[in-house]
Formats: sequence, structure tokens, C-alpha cells
Amino acid sequence: MKITVIGAGNVGASAAQKLAYDELARDIVLVDVVEGVPQGKGLDMYEAMPVIGSDSRIIGTNNYDATADSDIVIMTAGLARKPGMSRDDLLFKNAEIVKSCVDQAVAKSPNAFFIIVSNPLDVMTYVALKATGLPRHKVLGMAGVLDSARYRTFISMELNVSVEDVNAFVLGGHGDTMVPLPRYTTVAGVPLAELMSHEKIDEIVKRTANGGAEIVNFLKTGSAYYAPSASAVEMAECIVKDKRRILPCAVALEGEYGLKDVVCGVPIVIGKNGLEKVFEIKLTADEQAALNKSADDVKSNIAKLAAV
Repeated sequence: MKITVIGAGNVGASAAQKLAYDELARDIVLVDVVEGVPQGKGLDMYEAMPVIGSDSRIIGTNNYDATADSDIVIMTAGLARKPGMSRDDLLFKNAEIVKSCVDQAVAKSPNAFFIIVSNPLDVMTYVALKATGLPRHKVLGMAGVLDSARYRTFISMELNVSVEDVNAFVLGGHGDTMVPLPRYTTVAGVPLAELMSHEKIDEIVKRTANGGAEIVNFLKTGSAYYAPSASAVEMAECIVKDKRRILPCAVALEGEYGLKDVVCGVPIVIGKNGLEKVFEIKLTADEQAALNKSADDVKSNIAKLAAV
């Protein structure tokens, strides 16, 4: 396997490091426009491999020649959020960056799967889908894996139990309109509503929706990168190992959940063919309305780009 990571900032570098530590690819290519940064970070990671016991080879580069014939491309490049900045504020600039990067990547690796991490996530996945011309099963957005991880973390913190026993997922766009589903959330098989009050669940749901902003406010000059990069690598692992896990990912919908012509986070089966199947679950009227609202927000931003 060969995996390219576009963007050698905190998210991209952390993703490349985890890919190498987990030995998910023989060759890992780290690409960035800043001269010396991907080369230096790539060499530093490579020199850690004897200590880790991994035979992954990491190289850094400023062009896409070395990325040729990649099996997976993880797109992390783009401007990071700053305090007071919404994901939508990043819309126009990051759309330019994403389109330019995936254009160059797909030219060298026309058969690659693309995992999009750049924000605003759902819209950037749509941009990448259109720019690459690839079928929807090959272009996936990371959002729901990260949002669900945050949701599970907050539940674990509240109950003081292992995160491994918390099963949950989040639908919708990656942002304020995401749709955590307490009704489908369990802890070791026990419904969440039996373990904490509705008021506490509502607090956790709200904290999940604001999870990225909470970290931005702490960091002041940056945004989250450990959890986002780990989430992207989890998706890559499912493709590499054909794990066929059910994960919430941003995909182009073609009528599922009553939605089409939009990219939105839904549970999917993810394996060697990328999107193997959209996993449709029954939603209440309120849950469907929340999902529709989230999808409408994504469509609104797609329309803004189309109008330029």
C-alpha cells in the first residue's frame, strides 16, 4: 500500500505519523507547499521507525510526482480555524486549496481513494468529489468519526467508564448542526437514557456540537489535530484491511434518508471498496428534521461556491 497525506501541518503530520506507527502502508508520502517542512517532518518520522519497529517509509515533498500510484490520499491542507471563526468562514479559501490539491493528486493517482479532512468538511468533500470526477464510493469525508469520538469521550468522562464500552454515532454535517443520536447510544449495551438524565445528555450533545470550537478557544492560535488525524487514519485502516466497519462518514447521498445532491454524514459500511453501503437506520420525525436542517446548511454553502 501507498498512502499520500496532503498537508504537513498538525493534522497531516499527525496522520502520517499514525499511519507509519500502525504500519498501514509501506510507503507514506507527505506533501506540502512550504519548502523543507514535509521533508524535515518526513525524515524525522522515518528515523523513529527503528524505535517503533515499523518498516513504513516516509518521504516529504513539495510536488506530486512522488505521490504517483497512491492507493489512498488523505486531504488535510487548508486554513485552520481561529477563535471566533466558524467552519463556514473557511469556505472560499479552502475550496480553492482543496480543488488545486486534489486535481494534482488524482492526476498522479487516478485509482486512489480520497479521505477529506479539510474544513468545512462536508462542502470540501463535495468539492473533491466534483474535482476528481471519481464515483462517490471513492471520496469520503472524515466528519462523523471525529464527532462520534468526541461524543463517546464526553459520555465516558461523565460516567467514568471505558471509552471502549460506549457505542454511539453522529449524523449530519460536521458543525453546529450535527445530529448526535442519544436514542442509538449505548454503554456496554445499556441505553444511555438509563444511565444519565436527559438534561445531562443534552449538555453532552451540545458540547459535542461545539467540540472543535472548545479546542480552538483553548489553543488560541490553532485547532484540533490529534483526534481528527486519528479519525482519518481509522477510515484508511478500514480500506487497507477491508474491515467493513460501520462508521459515520460524509458521503454523497443519492436518495438515502430522503436526501440527494448533497454530502452529509451518515453511517456507512467502509471496506476495501471505500463506501460499500449506506447504512440506513430508522429516524424519528425530529431526528429526520434535524438531519434535513443539517443537509440544508451544507447545500447552502455549496450554492455559495456555485455562485462565485
